[in-house]
Amino acid sequence: IPVVLFFYIHGLFLGAPTVFIPQLRREANSTDVISISMESWLCKFFFSSKQNNITSAILFSSLPWSFILPVIAHKFGRKKTAIILSLVVTISTIMLYCSVTPLQILLSQIVFGILPAAHVVTSIMILTEYFSPKYRGIFMTVKSATSYWGIWTSNAVGTFFHWKNIAIISFVCCIINLSIIFWPESPYWLATKGRFEECSTAHRWLKGTGEDAEKELFNLIQSQKVYIKRQTTPDQNNISKYCKLLNTMLKSKKFYMPIWYCLLATALFHLSGKMACSLYAISIIRRITSSDSMAYNGMLILDGFTVFGMYLGSLSTKFFKRRTLLITASSIGAAFMFIISLYLYLIEYSVIEESHYLSIFLLTVYSLSVSCGPLIMCMCITGELTPLQNRSTFLGILCFFFNILMGLVIKVAPYMFQSFGLRGAFLFYGICSFILIYLLYIYLPETKDKTIIEIEGYFEDITEAKEEKEL
Repeated sequence: IPVVLFFYIHGLFLGAPTVFIPQLRREANSTDVISISMESWLCKFFFSSKQNNITSAILFSSLPWSFILPVIAHKFGRKKTAIILSLVVTISTIMLYCSVTPLQILLSQIVFGILPAAHVVTSIMILTEYFSPKYRGIFMTVKSATSYWGIWTSNAVGTFFHWKNIAIISFVCCIINLSIIFWPESPYWLATKGRFEECSTAHRWLKGTGEDAEKELFNLIQSQKVYIKRQTTPDQNNISKYCKLLNTMLKSKKFYMPIWYCLLATALFHLSGKMACSLYAISIIRRITSSDSMAYNGMLILDGFTVFGMYLGSLSTKFFKRRTLLITASSIGAAFMFIISLYLYLIEYSVIEESHYLSIFLLTVYSLSVSCGPLIMCMCITGELTPLQNRSTFLGILCFFFNILMGLVIKVAPYMFQSFGLRGAFLFYGICSFILIYLLYIYLPETKDKTIIEIEGYFEDITEAKEEKEL
């Protein structure tokens, strides 16, 4: 529950600028209370109901944590990392509630920057190590859906109530997250440290003593015994040992092949075109209703369909394979991007007349398909492809590129909409999505119901396999 709530809190913070900026200006009876410079830090273009924004402060402040969190998780374990995360998020929530000026809000968001990094680092470690492969996929997808549910909640609360109620909801979630102190340590982390008795106890506490759980535990302990034995080189100093380990890691297929697939999935997540959909939808609804307030309420309904689609996709992971669900749903979404782009081009050249209701229908079907596909499945598959060995380094690199790519997409999007229009934006996202879907179709392995050790074995080098047999 705490991991899922972290994503919900993340969504609350992402959606908050949508409502507190208009409210602060209205309370001060002046738009000058928040300067353009300050607004550029508090808001940027992303998914939400009113302004499609994400805070730049949160994005940039998360970059250092991309390197700090993997080190903490590797050195001190997953439980202590989650406790630190919970305390920092609680502090940022209290700061947000007590804020009365834009600068104070900005500082709370900078402190909050630990959470976006934790989503790619800590949450992947916890969800893949603490849960059985049988239920892992559902939890991996539900946590992504919950983040968007938090955005929707934030916008709904801010539309009808004062924005500080968002901080109150976040604080309640932080109190529930204190249950982290009762967690056992990750059995996978304990195994990598050679603490096999504690590993067995924690693994059986989390996953029971069934046949599959015992088989997973046996394979985990055996693989780590072999790995630890291979890394024992007492005749080498620390520097030469580190250089050898780094060289081995970079040359290992178990490292560079999964990270390549994860980067493809991450790119598909960001280039799925959801931002374009949000911008187009609110302009359509505004023209239909001729009212900004009704347009915002309509967007809340459309966002509700998006959240519904994400939870529907989460349920579907129980019945369909990961590759099948990702590729099928993503392909439908990309096809609708081409249809919407063609539709807008035909309207521009007066070939057909625009139908607002047809536009909303196309956007709704597109949103549902993308919600079932890249918005939830990309991070799910990324988490499952993360190898056990060199996991902290792997996730640190992935988190850094995730934030960099998000920043580039956010920064370039407004210029692309201005230069090529919505029709060109949909066309661009559609082409990029189909290229990424094709590459994932060719190379992406299936991960459903497989343990971390089994998935890691898929990428195992032939030479490494021979060395293990010799040992």
